[in-house]
Amino acid sequence: MVWPARFLARELPTGGGRGAFSVESRERATTMADPGGGWCWGVDRQLEIYKAGLAGQTPVQPVSVDALEETARSVLSPEAFDYVAGGAGAEETMRANREAFRRRRLVPRFLRDVARRDLGVELLGRKLPVPVLLAPLGVLSIVHKEAELAVARAAAPLGIPLILSTVSSLPMEQVAAAMGEAPRWFQLYWPRSDELAASLLGRAERAGFDAIVVTLDTYLLSWRERDIQNAYLPFVRGEGLANYVTDPVFQAALGGDPRLNPVRTIELFARIFSDPSRTWDDLGRLRQATRLPILVKGVLHPDDARKALDQGASGVIVSNHGGRQLDGAIAALDALPRIVDAVGDRTTVLFDSGIRRGADVLKAMALGARSVLLGRPYAYGLAAGGADGVREVLLNLISDIDLTLGLAGHASFADLDRSCLMEASG
Repeated sequence: MVWPARFLARELPTGGGRGAFSVESRERATTMADPGGGWCWGVDRQLEIYKAGLAGQTPVQPVSVDALEETARSVLSPEAFDYVAGGAGAEETMRANREAFRRRRLVPRFLRDVARRDLGVELLGRKLPVPVLLAPLGVLSIVHKEAELAVARAAAPLGIPLILSTVSSLPMEQVAAAMGEAPRWFQLYWPRSDELAASLLGRAERAGFDAIVVTLDTYLLSWRERDIQNAYLPFVRGEGLANYVTDPVFQAALGGDPRLNPVRTIELFARIFSDPSRTWDDLGRLRQATRLPILVKGVLHPDDARKALDQGASGVIVSNHGGRQLDGAIAALDALPRIVDAVGDRTTVLFDSGIRRGADVLKAMALGARSVLLGRPYAYGLAAGGADGVREVLLNLISDIDLTLGLAGHASFADLDRSCLMEASG
């Protein structure tokens, strides 16, 4: 039987249109971690979108991440798009990240009660509605004029943590205010100056950030062929320096107002941004500079994970920087099981690099990650539609996670382990 459109319009949930949630749905979104709330993310979102289709409306931006990337390409300058989308060298590490996901296949189980699915996880003592955090992406002003504020406005109502980059386009205090009571972490590009590092960490504490993420793999900037060809680096054009020019230690080192001497400001930033002489002993000293838990990002070897814990880290993020740093490196997903085996019983292990869809999230979680970081897809959504574009990316991913979890035969992430996966041959 084909149901009349007028019947469907009456019976399906109200709201929707252009692929967006209704006001009522957005309010329910804030309680999605409650398994008793009757909120079925994937099913309800599907129905709202399909109902909008009865009126000839389709999602305002591409649902496919690959198509969304092409939309971002069409609206960004070539230099900005290449900076966001590109990677190191021949971009072999980027391809390896995606290939690692393709090699692993989910093994679904059936006739299990998956009618009520709990997507929540606990991370650093705080319950999160979904196992997703927004990876630290810098210089978002080259993507959208509202930059990190737009991302904060999309993430905060959903309870999804934003990890703010040191090289954000807006000061950390301003972004923290936009996050309200929602969780947020601060990512540190470890500067050459210990005094500046301590100042940045102190500001993060006072602004209400919950944790510090120290990126280990960017003590040198890689040879990125796209950016070299474009002769384009945002920092030398003054982008992404907001946390530096507003910092009293940086201002004192500069000897004046950064706005009055932009050339000297950029030169000082270039000198102080990173320090390739850092060692694990330095991490132990950095640990003493903040009360916040520290997680280290960029770990790909079990021994490095162990050393991080020995120096006081509260967690490790398995990551190859989305393929942006070392070309030819191991895929992050291939590194994950060995690191979980080495330290997973002692600390929190998170995963970053290559997450695109719900199945990717399940695979990383089955291999032992506690949560995952989402990167480029939300930048593409930001380019396509600002805060609304980021929100659409997040809602689509959450819905995909929900449906994929149920279709794999699981009601929560606690059910996942390596037996849920099989390595594909050929």
